Amino acid sequence: MSILLEAQGVSKAFGRLVAVDTLDYTIEDNSINSIIGPNGAGKTTFFNVVTGYYKPTTGKVVFNQRNISGSRPNQLTRIGIARTFQTIRLFNNLTARENVLIGMHHRLKSGVFGDIFRPPAVRREEAKAHEEAGQLLDYVGLKGYEEHAAKSLPYGHQRRLEIARALATQPQLLLLDEPTAGMNPNETQDMILFIRKLRDERNLSILLIEHDMKVVMTISDKVTVLDYGKKISEGQPAEVQKDERVIEAYLGRRALEMLKK
Repeated sequence: MSILLEAQGVSKAFGRLVAVDTLDYTIEDNSINSIIGPNGAGKTTFFNVVTGYYKPTTGKVVFNQRNISGSRPNQLTRIGIARTFQTIRLFNNLTARENVLIGMHHRLKSGVFGDIFRPPAVRREEAKAHEEAGQLLDYVGLKGYEEHAAKSLPYGHQRRLEIARALATQPQLLLLDEPTAGMNPNETQDMILFIRKLRDERNLSILLIEHDMKVVMTISDKVTVLDYGKKISEGQPAEVQKDERVIEAYLGRRALEMLKK
């Protein structure tokens, strides 16, 4: 498998606080990757570096053999990187369909002239976009909710709507920040199956932060553990689960010693 994204010696410091410390990291094509670690380990900071919200203090991020360090989020969207957020960020007063259409905006060609005068080509493009938005909503399980306001949707549906909006950008790499946060066990199981479906059917690479270890260990091809901004373990789920450094980071040294007895 070829490498889609590579972080080379990436650090991010906020004054004297080093949130991510010389991290080397790779994502292969068509893979599901998880980053875990205690609170404050640097997971979200790394997400924000990859997606252009932070510029790395040192090192670089390469996507499709292109150095994207310091690129803005909208630039990264255009080249194939999309994300969701731990706290859902939808346009609450817009419909589900309108939220997805916003995700398509950078791909539409009408421009200011087209928006004002609306020639036939613009109307055709708009009709096609509306049709595609409906198809995406159907794909994520929101058929019948196209004209519902985002704020009126149940929590789990809002999560799926945010993913649909990200898919509307046509990404190669999708970053999911706590995709099962706040879900009940049935919703969580549905999301596990859905994330696999995204990888298998849409040929996506997926990077996720997730606190639910059942989710991580069930769907990940690779798990990476951060602690105080440093990588302390990486490998297949079964390998990482047994790593004493991981157990100590989560449970503490005393717990690790008790487990050894």
